Amino acid sequence: MAKSINPALLDLPLSDIKASANKMVVCSAQPLTYAEASLTYALASVAMVAADYTLAAGDVSGRKATVAAKAGVAVGTSGTGTHIALIDTVNQILKFVTMSTSTAVAAGGTVDVQAWKIEVQVPV
Repeated sequence: MAKSINPALLDLPLSDIKASANKMVVCSAQPLTYAEASLTYALASVAMVAADYTLAAGDVSGRKATVAAKAGVAVGTSGTGTHIALIDTVNQILKFVTMSTSTAVAAGGTVDVQAWKIEVQVPV
């Protein structure tokens, strides 16, 4: 018997990120907690709003959220960015983490973050 799921259910985690992940952080390592994303590994960060997330049909299957590119993000700490985190600063929750292209950044400079996607695929 084939499996199926209502697409609205696949949108739930993506809609939550869209509604509450109000900051994107360039990190020097993979954060496992809000504190690691917002302080320990944080190199640069930028505010996010709901319009920065676009929900649509997935590239492979299911649903996706495309996270908008951000140019000229101010760098607060020098290091090498290896991960991007989405955090909810109101409730202090780490929402999502992905790997990024390794990029050296210098305090006082800026970094550009390319658009990227989060995809929730249908069950197989």
